[in-house]
Amino acid sequence: MFTFFSAKSVEELVDDVRRACGLRGNFRIQYQDKDFGDTFVNLTSTGDLEDLCTIKVIPLPDEDAAPAQTQTAVNVSLSSDEAFSISGETDDTLILSSSSSSSSRTEQWPKEFPIPSFSYDTEVQLERGNAAFKANGTRLTVNPRMKSDILEKVSDLIYKYKAYPKSYHFCEVSEALIKKHPCLAEPGSWNGCYGWTQRLKTRMGNLRTQLKGLGCPELAVNSLKTKATDDAHPAKNVKRPKRGEANHVPSYPAGETADNLELERQVLKEVKKRNNGRIIREKMAKTFALRRQEIVEKQPRVEELQERWPAIFQEEEINAEFLRITTVPLQPRFLAGLDKHSSQLLQVIRKKGGAVGEKIRSILKPLDQGVDLNIRRECLLKSLVIYLGEDVSHLIKEYLVVQKEEAKAELETAAMAIFVLRDDDALSPPMDIGLVVDGVEVLNDLSSIASSCAMLFGLTYALNLSYPVELKYTFETFQKIIMDIESRQMSRRIQNLSAKLHE
Repeated sequence: MFTFFSAKSVEELVDDVRRACGLRGNFRIQYQDKDFGDTFVNLTSTGDLEDLCTIKVIPLPDEDAAPAQTQTAVNVSLSSDEAFSISGETDDTLILSSSSSSSSRTEQWPKEFPIPSFSYDTEVQLERGNAAFKANGTRLTVNPRMKSDILEKVSDLIYKYKAYPKSYHFCEVSEALIKKHPCLAEPGSWNGCYGWTQRLKTRMGNLRTQLKGLGCPELAVNSLKTKATDDAHPAKNVKRPKRGEANHVPSYPAGETADNLELERQVLKEVKKRNNGRIIREKMAKTFALRRQEIVEKQPRVEELQERWPAIFQEEEINAEFLRITTVPLQPRFLAGLDKHSSQLLQVIRKKGGAVGEKIRSILKPLDQGVDLNIRRECLLKSLVIYLGEDVSHLIKEYLVVQKEEAKAELETAAMAIFVLRDDDALSPPMDIGLVVDGVEVLNDLSSIASSCAMLFGLTYALNLSYPVELKYTFETFQKIIMDIESRQMSRRIQNLSAKLHE
């Protein structure tokens, strides 16, 4: 939690919120009015705000807004003391694209897997079996037809979330099945559902084979027919989602072909950035499948992508592409997750001893000077990298303005990094913040280090890049702790950090 608001008018408060949260566009602010039972009402004067109050940011549609997306509210807690938190998590539904394929996934793997309903006769037998199991512990004898019905329905639902579920996903599903229908528990199994787990794995393998024969792109991409001669082996260069990508290699929208979408790409390339935001968003959404298949299958260089898909290197489109791939909003979730864990993370980091602890304490010194939110986030991220045993200079490369030419030469050898140009004062606002991927500057004029980290993380998904080896724990923390994507399975180092954050 952080101190930063000192606005005297609603307009100043709007500017503060926009800068702190990395928001763009128009929005209105609401606050909880105690006279109306803490209902959120529109804010007309900052005099109505109390210490530690919560405000809600409501994005307003404008003429440049994409009609296929609903607006998401952001809750912000305010305090004149040390209190600041952002939450971008709402119950609002985000529509990824009006032209998405019907097979596109719209959500991540659920925390608790929902067992579907089966055919009528199967449900009748399960109802009777559950009643008998509750009465005297008798397990149901499952006939082949009933078993086939259960496996088919459950596998179809699994595929709606993942084409390539991992072993622990199958365990979660079989445990959910036994929890809902205890009469299906198997005697002699260590968890009562080991057999169901193995049957589901077999059934999912058969389902993938069937769909591959129908030309499903995310499965056909691993067919030997589509692989290069040198990679024509079943286990070589397998292109599977590895970091929670819900739509890794999507199908073309209904009625569209590669040729049609290529024409859309050519039109998109000619569209100028200024005053054409809605057109760019619509065409980027429409050509998502074409672009994604090209990136995953051909693995083009960054220069080629800049030539063919220049819009993907815009800040707005990185956010949109990440949402299409993972179904999770990028920048709001990243900043909200960072702020959510900030207090506990600072406590954990400050306890580090030795030389590493000294480095961390040196980086965190500005926090005692009442600096603004962006600098606080920057200090927290830098100290996190060091806490994880990695070199912060691999992630953030800082230069003085007079070193611009030297910086340019050094960044040409950087695989993936954030560059910052400053005056001589380390606490002064940066003159420029940008991103470099494979030695190519892909983005600049970013608002803060925290937003830059979010954008760099988003680009690893949008361009299908591996995490940098020298920063693998930092990016794993971004993914599994801050963004909460595929967080069930962590490396030991990140697992230990996660456990400390929840003590």
